[in-house]
Amino acid sequence: MSDLSQLVKAYDVRGVVPDQLNETVARALGTAFVEMLRESGDDADRIVLAHDMRETGPALVAAFSAGANSAGATVVHTGLGSTDQLYYASGVLGLPGAMFTASHNPAKYNGIKLCRAGARPVGQDSGLIIVRQRAEELLNDIDAVGEVPPAIEHRDLLADYARHLRGLVDLSGIRPLKVVVDAGNGMGGHTVPAVLGDQELAALPLEIVPLYFELDGSFPNHEANPLDPANLVDLQAAVREHGADLGLAFDGDADRCFVVDENGDPVSPSAITALVAKRELAKFPGSTVIHNVITSAAVPEIITENGGVPVRSRVGHSFIKAEMARTNAVFGGEHSAHYYFRDFWFADTGMLAAMHVLAALGGQPQPLSQFAAEFERYAASGEINSTVADAPAKIAEVRAAFADATLDELDGMTLRLSDGAWFNLRASNTEPLLRLNVEAPKPDRMAALRDQVLAIVRG
Repeated sequence: MSDLSQLVKAYDVRGVVPDQLNETVARALGTAFVEMLRESGDDADRIVLAHDMRETGPALVAAFSAGANSAGATVVHTGLGSTDQLYYASGVLGLPGAMFTASHNPAKYNGIKLCRAGARPVGQDSGLIIVRQRAEELLNDIDAVGEVPPAIEHRDLLADYARHLRGLVDLSGIRPLKVVVDAGNGMGGHTVPAVLGDQELAALPLEIVPLYFELDGSFPNHEANPLDPANLVDLQAAVREHGADLGLAFDGDADRCFVVDENGDPVSPSAITALVAKRELAKFPGSTVIHNVITSAAVPEIITENGGVPVRSRVGHSFIKAEMARTNAVFGGEHSAHYYFRDFWFADTGMLAAMHVLAALGGQPQPLSQFAAEFERYAASGEINSTVADAPAKIAEVRAAFADATLDELDGMTLRLSDGAWFNLRASNTEPLLRLNVEAPKPDRMAALRDQVLAIVRG
């Protein structure tokens, strides 16, 4: 019996090729996706696809397309693209979509991110379990997937995507900026020239210094995962070497963007969330802004100070997008550098967040290190993972040690202490890990609290 439970995750499909994900599996998933859409009342006569630079992408796309065709859907191929480019296609064409990527995972992986029309997410609570179960049935009865003539359309939407983003953030009047961009051999090397360069659109006052723009799914320079500090080292050195105003690092499918200042020091995603929130609230006063439970306490403070309504969410794009749709939020941000925009179908786009940073920095005279200080109010640990045998028992042990703290269980366990320090402890959905995030008013207090909690978790 086929079992895809290790391949089909909570939010997407992701696994090793060909051991877990191969053309036979992709074909079954294509059929299952179209059938799930139809059963839930969605129009599935046409779906749109894109893939990143991984070598295994085109073959998997072809197999998935054949499965979708067999279920009666025409497939619109947009070719190479970033994940937010696929979301753009889904939004502007009003079609369900599938993006073939494993994001920041190593070269041996590939995967699929699915969405309904208008870039609405498909996750474990919104159809992905049904897709997995139907695909398993098809794999157990291979004759159930019929052969039909291909029904394929081809669309190149890169220039349209670039024009759309340029229309959301005007960079034409900013002061000149030198920007180092590390694409990590991922899809940023495809989208950055189109959006920020002058190939198709009017030139911007930006000097782009490219790092690793060559599309290469073997990631010859470093992993396309800017969340790991080791993968920012080249960017930081290049910013200092070139005397740049800032640096941008994109992950493999370019839906996340990390920022470093003119000194090469990282600017936290919480600070970027607060910065973009301030800009969006200036355009749409009184709007709601979503942030997850482990963004800095500065984020809701700054949202409130700027007349907005902060709403906390669980970690994860499906939860953020659901809250944004429920509240009609103008913007949402996560600690992982995912940024979501109402003007972008409530979907996440690292490129649009980067453009907001460029517009904000270029609209005033200060260097980024000084400008960003307004949004960096507290000392944070970043996310620290610990392997544990019994996560619930460890969480209970930590709770007992901080019995006087205020408890919040929206996502894992958040404990707030009387001196303004807080921490969140969450169990991983897929691994025997506990994830710890700590924040305090001062670095020494943060370090002491971090070490106190880790001593219990790892003791």
